[in-house]
Parts: sequence; C-alpha cells; structure tokens
Amino acid sequence: MLDEFRALNDPVQRREIERRGDFFVVEGLLALRALVDSRYPIRAVLAAENRGAAVLELVGRRAPIYALPADEVAELAGFNFHRGVLASADRVPLPALDAVASAAARRLAVVEGVNDHENLGALFRNAAAFGVDGVLLDPTTADPLYRRSVRVSMGHVLQVPWTRIEPWPAALAALQDQGFVVAALTPAWDAEPLEALAADPPDRLVLLLGAEGPGLSDAALAAADRCIRIPLAPNVDSLNVATAAAIAFHTLR
Repeated sequence: MLDEFRALNDPVQRREIERRGDFFVVEGLLALRALVDSRYPIRAVLAAENRGAAVLELVGRRAPIYALPADEVAELAGFNFHRGVLASADRVPLPALDAVASAAARRLAVVEGVNDHENLGALFRNAAAFGVDGVLLDPTTADPLYRRSVRVSMGHVLQVPWTRIEPWPAALAALQDQGFVVAALTPAWDAEPLEALAADPPDRLVLLLGAEGPGLSDAALAAADRCIRIPLAPNVDSLNVATAAAIAFHTLR
C-alpha cells in the first residue's frame, strides 16, 4: 500500500498510476478530515510519527495507518512537505447529472477547460464558501481529485457535489430544460454587467466559467442564455478564474 504514496512530485506519472489504480491521494489533516466525512472509502494513511495520534483519532479502524519518521515520509513521497499526512482513497462512480442538478439545486457552476489544478481547487473552495449547490465539469477540465486540487480546496472538493457532463456543450440544454438560466462569465465589453443579473436573479442559475487566457469557447458562449461581465478598472482585461468565480458566487448567492 505504501507504493501508492511514491513519487508524488511527478504529476504525469501520478496521473497514470492513480488512473490505473482507480484511486487518489490527499495531503494534510484538513483534507483527511474531509475525506473521513466524505463518500470516498479510505484505502490507507501514511503519517509522520508526530502526526500519528491525530491521524488515529480521525481514522480509527477505517483503514491501515503507517507511521514513519518524517524524513522517510518525504523520501517516499519525493518531496519535503510540512503537513505530515497522506491518505489514499478509492474513486467512486460519478453521479448522474440529475443527482447534482437536483430539484433542490438553485445555483450551479459549470466549468469548461480549466486545466490548472490549483485554480480548480480554489474554485471548489469558493463554491463551498458561497453556497453553490454543485459543480459540473466539461470533459476537458482537470481532475478535481488530483492532490493539488484537493489541497487548495481545503478538502471541499470531497464535499461539494460534482460530476462531468457531455456531450459538450450540448449538455447545457438539459439544464435549461430544467429551468436553469445559463449565464456565461466573460470579459467581453458588450456583455451585461454582473450587477444587472444580480438585480433580478433567476430562481435557478448556472454560472458558466472558462479557463484563463482562452476563456469560454464560442460554442459554450452560444449555448448560454446571457453573457455577464465583472466590470474592471481600465487597462485590466481579466481576472483569475477562481477570483472571478468568487465574486460572481458572492454577488449571486
């Protein structure tokens, strides 16, 4: 089981190992606490000896716990880190779209093409903070269960309901059929200001977000009901996607 924690500093190798083994790894006590409270079965926990008691209190008999000197944990993982705790967990089947876009859902985020794991983790943390009911990912968006995403999300990616939707972007029509208004966030000068949407928000709203740089694809923009922009100071053309999401989530909560 300890091999599951080997060479964590090699993203390409890790993605292949975890995809083949159908598991993922989280880092730190906060993420472990979220994992314990999640639907993902814990496979094993690796802890530095000075974190062993805290890990045992959290995990109990749910999974085997391996306590090693901190330098051995770092050697196994392939990098020095101060959180002192790693855990592996089984992936579970993704829920159906209707399970995330349930009758009770009022605010959803849909993400296209976000490949930066830390941005994606921050987006999930913001979604949790501002009461977003679920996150839907297009087929090209990064894996939110990758270690960096889980860490930056403070474990919230293990709690916020999410799934992938396809075909893309045709699947947005299924949300519109359920009464969601799809609002695409874009820096385009001719888009409506965010305040206009907030002044009379729809009962059910999807906020559509794209990657930094390329932004949303033309096809995704065409599938949206409205295009929304966050007004910015002159000579500033865009925001980090997680920052933009936080502003929109807060304004439209």
